Parts: sequence; structure tokens; C-alpha cells
Amino acid sequence: MFTDSHCHLNFPELLSELPAIRQAMVAAKVTRALCISTTLEEFDAVHQLALHYDNFWATVGVHPDNEGIREPTLDDLLTLGQLPRVVGIGETGLDYYRLNGRSVADMAWQRARFRTHIRAARQLQKPLVIHTRQAAEDTLAILREEGENGSPGNAGGVFHCFTEDESVARQALDLGFYISFSGILTFKSARSLREVAAMVPIDRLLIETDSPYLAPVPYRGKTNNPSYVPWVARQLAEIKQLPLEEIASITNGNFDALFKGVLA
Repeated sequence: MFTDSHCHLNFPELLSELPAIRQAMVAAKVTRALCISTTLEEFDAVHQLALHYDNFWATVGVHPDNEGIREPTLDDLLTLGQLPRVVGIGETGLDYYRLNGRSVADMAWQRARFRTHIRAARQLQKPLVIHTRQAAEDTLAILREEGENGSPGNAGGVFHCFTEDESVARQALDLGFYISFSGILTFKSARSLREVAAMVPIDRLLIETDSPYLAPVPYRGKTNNPSYVPWVARQLAEIKQLPLEEIASITNGNFDALFKGVLA
């Protein structure tokens, strides 16, 4: 019934509890999850989850905030991106939140890494999973420069765990991207984000946990997991004034549309 479009089940706090999490997913009617890669070093563990469980899939990518790790080449991403049950490229993007005394100009390595991911996604025709934090202007500009303008044949993708304003959402939609909301949408302080969600067309919405982070109300502060994603759907149902079952059906269909039948 529900699909968690972004989670990190290979992280130790979730992997150690995986049998219980899978039982909780069944009870919560969460039928599918996309396991997201954040480094090449962890990719094999992410991929093994997708190979072992028929309702999990995987991505390949290196998170923009990760330093001191194996830097992905275009060939790396093209090779790993063609493996069975790898359906997307990322998580990738830009993150200027933790500059640690550096300037935005000093983050050229992030921008180069992002371009490598975009080029791999375009060659593979698999969607991008975009992370952007305090870097929306550059994120959108680089997507445009690399040809991601919403035209047929673009890789497209999703802006995951969306926390930006309406202008950024509209620009992402104009480029053909989907918008995914996490448990942040349920937070009392997230009124402006709920206004953005009200604007996003229902055929471009996805839901996610980004677990183990950002557990939704009423589990805020606890370790998040995919069985909590219905709480995000409930918040969307309230915002859109639609039945919960309809939000589940819409977001499931959007997940299938984004990944273009590569979910076999």
C-alpha cells in the first residue's frame, strides 16, 4: 500500500533490527522501500539488501557531504548503475550547510561530483536522487547546465526530503523532477513546508522516511524506519484533503512512473 522512497537500511542501527523492521512494515502496509547509497564503500551492503529482499531496491551514489571516501568516477557509476535492482543514481547533489570555515567557492569538488552523477544518470536513463541543503540555487543551475530541463530523454529524478521554499519547488517541477516529503512535514514548526506540499501537483509527490533520521510525529526523536512512512502519507492526505488510501495509491503510482519500469 505504501512505498518508502528513501531509506538507509544498511545503517547499523537499522540493519541490526531488520527482521523486526520488516515485520513492522507488513503491519503498517508498507510494501516497498528504496535503499539509498551514500558512499561507494557501502554500496555492496545496500545492493545486497535489494538482491536479498524482493520488495527492496537500491541506488548507487555518493552523498555530497561525504569527504575522505572513494571519489566516484563516471565509469564507477555506469558500471554499478547497471547491476540488477539498481534503479537510480544518488543520493547526490550539493550541501553547503557544513562549510567548516570554507567558502562556497571552496566546494567546487561537490559541484564536480554532482555533475559526474548527472552524466551517469543521463547515460543510464535512470533517475537522480537529489539532496540539496542551503545550495538550491547552485543545484538547480547545475541541473540546467547539464541538460536536465524536463525534456524527453532527460534522466529526471526526485528532490528528496524536501525542505526548500515554493520557488525552489516550482523550479524543480519545471525541470521535470518529483518532490518527496519526509517526516519533517509532520513537525509543528513545518507550516511553510506544508504550504509547499499543498502546491505540489499530486502526480509529482513521493513519500519517504530518510530513516534512521527524521521520524515523523508521533515518533519524533526516535530511530526512524520505513514502517513510519504512513504518517507522512497521513499528513499529505490532510493537506490535500484526500483519503489516505488515495494518497497511498498516488504515491505508489508516482514511484512506479519515476523509475520507469526498472523495478523488475
